[in-house]
Amino acid sequence: MRPLYGLVLAGGASRRMGRDKAALVYEGRPQLDRAFGLLAAYVARCFVSLREDQKADVLRRAYPGIADRSEALGPAAGLLAAHEHYPDVAWLVLACDLPLLDATTLEALIQARRDGYAAIAYRSEYDGLPEPFCTIWAPEALEMLRHQVAAGSVGPRQALIDGVTSLLSLPAPGALDNINTPEERRHAANRLARRQEMTCHE
Repeated sequence: MRPLYGLVLAGGASRRMGRDKAALVYEGRPQLDRAFGLLAAYVARCFVSLREDQKADVLRRAYPGIADRSEALGPAAGLLAAHEHYPDVAWLVLACDLPLLDATTLEALIQARRDGYAAIAYRSEYDGLPEPFCTIWAPEALEMLRHQVAAGSVGPRQALIDGVTSLLSLPAPGALDNINTPEERRHAANRLARRQEMTCHE
């Protein structure tokens, strides 16, 4: 089985949030720090995906980075840049804005790796389609994404739909909820606080 590297996607513009999502603090840590620390425990090497103009950012420069080739491609740019740098490895890719993600969810994804699948992904709780930003992408899936982008379609989810993807049920409901707005952030913080209270009382 191919080596597994990690990539935290942190190159977004955070327009809906109105401030850099990577720097938002949950449970006392910037979101990027939490995501990187969680992911790094399970992979051989871990990187942060960022834009060229973010290389000097105080938060991001603390981690090994891979810069996007084109901002116009959105998250696909980060995946393809990582694949270009290390074409012979599989990538466990995480969006940085998943504050409810836990170790159990990552472990289940990694344990599901099997030969013959181009990707291992969770099925969305909301529409049943593959979740592209907590996914293991083998080189074959990233090559499919590269050809898809060259043909003008930049959505990573489509490559998972079209490819040989193993789809899993999410072990922890809500673990992959993206937090994109201030209101969603308040709800996420409350959920984390309740989860912490339950842990303390166990």
